[in-house]
Amino acid sequence: MNEEKRILIIEDDQEISKLLQVILTKMGMAPVSAYSGTEGLLQLKSNPFDLILLDLMLPGISGEEFITQVREESAIPIIVISAKVGIEDKVQVLKMGADDYITKPFHQKEVEARVEVQLRKSIGQPSQKDEKVWRGLTIFPEKLSVTLENKSLQVTNAEFDILFLFMSHPEHAFSKREIYEKIWKGTYVGDDNTISVHISNLRRKMAEVTPEEYIRTIWGVGFMLV
Repeated sequence: MNEEKRILIIEDDQEISKLLQVILTKMGMAPVSAYSGTEGLLQLKSNPFDLILLDLMLPGISGEEFITQVREESAIPIIVISAKVGIEDKVQVLKMGADDYITKPFHQKEVEARVEVQLRKSIGQPSQKDEKVWRGLTIFPEKLSVTLENKSLQVTNAEFDILFLFMSHPEHAFSKREIYEKIWKGTYVGDDNTISVHISNLRRKMAEVTPEEYIRTIWGVGFMLV
């Protein structure tokens, strides 16, 4: 799965950048480093990449500004790697469109696991023609695309995986723990807001197309496709 995968590292600390390069190279990937948000945007416009590892505190264009600009045109997976440890910082960048968040200092195994998750085409590796339909919602695993009432829905990699999970089990209530562990394959931390933010982003995008409810909060349980 990892052959030929090109990963853009945007990190101004050269030692951390080199460490990430070593980790990714050992995983069989092709890392490319940029040392500012501006340089990162230029790399992204000039070359194809499968994933971005992004620091937030960068010279020139900040990580937050970078996410905002990229999400206007692309759904490429973005993992933020930052020394900012506050929940509010994490929530902010996830709302902007980041797919995941790793805090510094990080462990090599954590980086490997989260990179693997974001590079998966979709959870469960569905067959290439395994389209799923629920009411006006259609998901195309082979294209990693989603339509709602025949209109394209721009979703991130994490949002796609959540929708695929829901559409594989419609009208089944998933707890945050279930969603997190099925998609991120890690141990769920109770105060983690990752799932809630991704669900909120999906609802907002759907509301721009239709007033119909598709994702319902089941109080005391979690979320369900309706």
